[in-house]
Amino acid sequence: MSSIRFEALKAASSRKPVHVEELDKKSLIFGSNVFNDKTMRQFLTSEAYKAVKSAMDHGTKIDRKLADYIALGMKEWALTKGVTHYTHWFQPLTGTTAEKHDAFFETSFDGSDPVEKFGGSQLVQQEPDASSFPNGGIRNTFEARGYTAWDPTSPAFIYGTTLCIPTVFVSYTGEALDNKTPLLRALTSIDNAATEVAKYFDKNVKKVTPTLGWEQEYFLVDVALANSRPDILQTGRTLLGHVSAKGQQLEDHYFGSIPTRVLNYMRDLENECMLLGIPVKTRHNEVAPNQFELAPIFEETNLAVDHNSLLMDVMQKVAERHDFKVLFHEKPFKGVNGSGKHNNWSLATDTGINLLAPGKTPTSNLQFLTFFINTIKAVFTYEELLRASIASASNDHRLGANEAPPAIISIFIGQQLTKVLEELEGVSQGKLSPEEKTDLKLNVVGKIPDLLLDNTDRNRTSPFAFTGNKFEFRAVGSTANCAVSMTTLNTIVAKQLKDFKVEVDTLIEQKDLKKDEAIFNVLREYIKQTKAILFEGDGYSDAWEQEAAKRGLSNHKTTPGALKAKVSQKAFDVFAEMNVMNHTEVESRYEIELEEYIKKIQIEGRVLGDIARNHVIPTAIKYQNTLIENVKGLKEIFGDSFEEVAKEQIIIIKKISTHIEGINANVHAMIDERKKANALTSVEEMAHAYCDKVKPYFDVIRYHADKLELEVDNELWTLTKYRELLFTK
Repeated sequence: MSSIRFEALKAASSRKPVHVEELDKKSLIFGSNVFNDKTMRQFLTSEAYKAVKSAMDHGTKIDRKLADYIALGMKEWALTKGVTHYTHWFQPLTGTTAEKHDAFFETSFDGSDPVEKFGGSQLVQQEPDASSFPNGGIRNTFEARGYTAWDPTSPAFIYGTTLCIPTVFVSYTGEALDNKTPLLRALTSIDNAATEVAKYFDKNVKKVTPTLGWEQEYFLVDVALANSRPDILQTGRTLLGHVSAKGQQLEDHYFGSIPTRVLNYMRDLENECMLLGIPVKTRHNEVAPNQFELAPIFEETNLAVDHNSLLMDVMQKVAERHDFKVLFHEKPFKGVNGSGKHNNWSLATDTGINLLAPGKTPTSNLQFLTFFINTIKAVFTYEELLRASIASASNDHRLGANEAPPAIISIFIGQQLTKVLEELEGVSQGKLSPEEKTDLKLNVVGKIPDLLLDNTDRNRTSPFAFTGNKFEFRAVGSTANCAVSMTTLNTIVAKQLKDFKVEVDTLIEQKDLKKDEAIFNVLREYIKQTKAILFEGDGYSDAWEQEAAKRGLSNHKTTPGALKAKVSQKAFDVFAEMNVMNHTEVESRYEIELEEYIKKIQIEGRVLGDIARNHVIPTAIKYQNTLIENVKGLKEIFGDSFEEVAKEQIIIIKKISTHIEGINANVHAMIDERKKANALTSVEEMAHAYCDKVKPYFDVIRYHADKLELEVDNELWTLTKYRELLFTK
């Protein structure tokens, strides 16, 4: 078995960088394989083009007759690109994407008159089998019907020879079976709520669009090395492996020179992204060895989510050409940093204003403070729900594990804005005196700088940080579909803005306050109420855990504990009120995510037991037998005094036996706990059992296996080691 490891190392060491041709200037090839505005103008009739634009901008329905014309134009464009098939591309509750390819090709009933056909009915709606996708009890297994329906707000694209049409996925009875549908509802909700508040400052605002800029972290490992590790292949991470002597402690990888093989992979990936209209802009080495990051230009949130989901698929396919395996897992390697997917979120008006960017006048600054403080209030009110939106078995390795960020949701805003909030807190209740108005307008609000980007240091330990003109939700996991956290964030901010407007209008109508006075009064109360969520210090420290507990903030370090907030009355109420998800849809997601957690821990437990008993123990015994033969030989030579000569060998033999016993005993105990967990009928109880009873054995088994790795002859060890996985370029 060790030969597999050394053959993999030989293959990885002999790789040559794959040659990559630059297709053209990025500005010229960008969106070439996207049915975008430019393409629609070319291939659609004027009436069909206007129908699509109206659907995109205002959510209006497209007439079926016009859908036929749109489908015809889309097909003709696709055929010019060599496309042979089409698919409804959707995002079921698996966390990944799904597609079923159908050929444009059709014939008459007798097999004659072959033709490329694609009509409005195929564009607008399809009927994939819904029974095999997670549904959380919404559908019975024998009730298979589900529908995918075209989402015109996210343009169709070509990948390979397939026309991909972004769609929503709903059940026969109308419940959302995907991540896109609730997101679209949340975006509509925040558009409505934010537009009404923005009109306080500019009556011309007709639409507010949430924007998203994700940052995707990932590891690259040579495919031969990855294939030599059963744990990487089946779980996406290493379940065993002693840390390398050299890790990230020299801090020489972050922003360092990008290895040639990796750089060519990045260039190839960027070519694909440009063709698909994914506006990737930034690439660099991350902190850990063989860890990298990719980031795009901000986009409308729905499109950004689609692009990130597409990107993760494209990254794996491009990696195959370069003999790499992409690891998206939040913690694929012990002892070095894991990976996140920072979600940079803001709000933009149709008049071209970023609502989370201060302006040059007191009025625009008050607008900024209104949306800034309301976001803080939303996060404070729903911090447990926001924490639940990023919960997963893989993200548990980062959150609460002394790595950016902690499981406690807090907000970092920097010293300058903290001082502004402190001054606003002193606003008197009710009407303002002329002196107060002047002081507020000129000395507090009026002096917020136009650009806050460099007026405060960054805090890498903060899960939700203000970074100049946006909030950065740093706690999102690298494997996550951005839609889940973005649905929650946009929903809670929409709810908060809706409540804010009611409070302000009440003060204006009932207390006879001027608009600005009413706004100041309400914001002052929010500042007082939300102090507990603001934290500028070290989120990793034990002192913060204690302080957060005093402040009443939650600290759910595991997924089963964190997810409970999803089925609280508070969650049911906010999702229902904002028309994002009904009671059934919320409950189904809770059950699906618990089941996913159980299955992932279950798979990891099985893989760990298999590797420990079928790789580690046999290898250890083989080496132990070599030592035993050595000791026997020494006894023949030295007679009764052999124990002194063979002292070290005997110590190692005993150590190996201890660790073998430690592995075997704990694997058996883990299996027993797994059987007990599997016998439970409640998915909630089962998840907690896997978390509290099964998973703790992972660390114990790993401890003994990793100790054996240090003792056993390197030539015999079958599992590719950390130093090889992380430092083979």
